[in-house]
Amino acid sequence: MKTGKAANMNSYTRLDVCISLLLFILVLGTKNQLARCKQKDMLAGRLENVTQTISKILQGYDIRLRPNFGGDPLHVGMDLTIASFDAISEVNMDYTITMYLNQYWRDERLAFNIYGPYYNGDADDDGVNDVLTLSGDFAEKIWVPDTFFANDKNSFLHDVTERNKLVRLGGDGAVTYGMRFTTTLACMMDLHYYPLDSQNCTVEIESYGYTVSDVVMYWKPTPVRGVEDAELPQFTIIGYETNDRKERLATGVYQRLSLSFKLQRNIGYFVFQTYLPSILIVMLSWVSFWINHEATSARVALGITTVLTMTTISTGVRSSLPRISYVKAIDIYLVMCFVFVFAALLEYAAVNYTYWGKRAKKKIKKLKDCDRQKIGKSERSVTCSTTEDIIELQDVRMSPIPSLRKSNYNATIGSIGTETLNLTKFPPSFRITRNYGTARNQLRHRSQRALLNKRSCKNRNSYEFFQNRNHKSAKTGCIFQVRSVWM
Repeated sequence: MKTGKAANMNSYTRLDVCISLLLFILVLGTKNQLARCKQKDMLAGRLENVTQTISKILQGYDIRLRPNFGGDPLHVGMDLTIASFDAISEVNMDYTITMYLNQYWRDERLAFNIYGPYYNGDADDDGVNDVLTLSGDFAEKIWVPDTFFANDKNSFLHDVTERNKLVRLGGDGAVTYGMRFTTTLACMMDLHYYPLDSQNCTVEIESYGYTVSDVVMYWKPTPVRGVEDAELPQFTIIGYETNDRKERLATGVYQRLSLSFKLQRNIGYFVFQTYLPSILIVMLSWVSFWINHEATSARVALGITTVLTMTTISTGVRSSLPRISYVKAIDIYLVMCFVFVFAALLEYAAVNYTYWGKRAKKKIKKLKDCDRQKIGKSERSVTCSTTEDIIELQDVRMSPIPSLRKSNYNATIGSIGTETLNLTKFPPSFRITRNYGTARNQLRHRSQRALLNKRSCKNRNSYEFFQNRNHKSAKTGCIFQVRSVWM
């Protein structure tokens, strides 16, 4: 009997435990459900109350008056986030940058920390820490700072897919106003050391209408972000610096914030586009020093080509720079390269003039000496046997004027003979001094002629043929010069 009673008591105990557990779960679930419902009602009430509050504050809100009007100046914080450096132009002295500008201030007229019946006295639930993110159009309904860029040339606000503007309201009236835009800012560059230069480009931020007695701007603790990730094709950003100062203008004293970027130009582009080509062109102009000075066409063509190439390189460099009055480092380098190239061309002209001038003077001197000997002695007993008296074909030039050419031809017949003069009728380009053929191989070749100095030959009517350019005949004692003439 005792055993049966003990079993019944155990069964009753288990049943009580199960019932108690079920009741506990039911009560807990009901409580959670009630809490969730209460929270939903509170959130709905808050949203409804915030909407009503915003509508109310906008109804009595005067957009024309700054916060704390008539009292202490309003403090507006600033920070920038650099999205990209788009372009830097030396010609226009400016640079283009895309960035995010955020402004922070407090407007107590926009506080919405009252939730009516839904405020239960909890410090964490008083609405002060709540933040509302509103559309950019809301900025047109509240007061915003009249911020502008003092060194701005052209700017535009991005509007894809919507206008890139942001307004955030804090429950205590804190306002965050952000926007994304692209601006072209002036940057006065010092190009004395171009292309080995470094530049300082600034962003100048200022209030257009509010003086320091109304609005005071300041940089936030982290004023600039994104500089480390920004890349430029021709520059390296060494660093940046922020500062603020008071700018005194005709309409008053204004607070100005300044952000300065330190930019170092990369030399790699100019090495391959300017320095290396100009070095090679100068070295190419020196090749003419190893070309025979009688090769007029080759040396003149090479000299003029190098001069024109250096001119083209200089023009290309100047096209990417502004028209400034002072001399740049690249100008000095290109001018020196041009001087070397031009001097190589002048060197040939000087050598050519000196060479033929000396030869002409020697011939004139020999002829004068021979004439003096003729005066003292009879013509038959005087022999002027020198190779300088030989008339070389390249020394003879035909006059482009027919009348002068005819008179010169008639005057020369009596002195050097018809046979010798006939050889001079060919222009210099057809007279060559190399043996390209003979009568035996039936090339178009006029036999090698020995130009005879009639005054020194014992037999004036004899002509002999030799393979050497200058040879003295063993029979007659005459000096011959061999020339190969193409017909």
